[in-house]
Amino acid sequence: TFAIKDGEKLVTIAKAYSGLTDKEIVEINKFIRKNVLEKFGPVRTVKPALVFEIAFEGIGFSKRHKSGIAVRFPRIVRWRRDKKMDEIDTVETVKALIQ
Repeated sequence: TFAIKDGEKLVTIAKAYSGLTDKEIVEINKFIRKNVLEKFGPVRTVKPALVFEIAFEGIGFSKRHKSGIAVRFPRIVRWRRDKKMDEIDTVETVKALIQ
């Protein structure tokens, strides 16, 4: 599950399951195991530290999602190891993509 900034908090924007190499998946799983903050059955909340670039087929406004945004067919483009959490996109930045 991926999030963007809404002021000082994070809100989810998408879930994506493809785009990482097997090696990256192993590395991310290790990070998750070491950085779990909460557990909800099989779901884990982790320390927000990893930045990913995602692509999608479409984007629109949504009353259903906390971010106010829905993306269609999200996928991981790459793991942005060169970016820090304070550099992630904001709700305003992503809403500006909607036409």
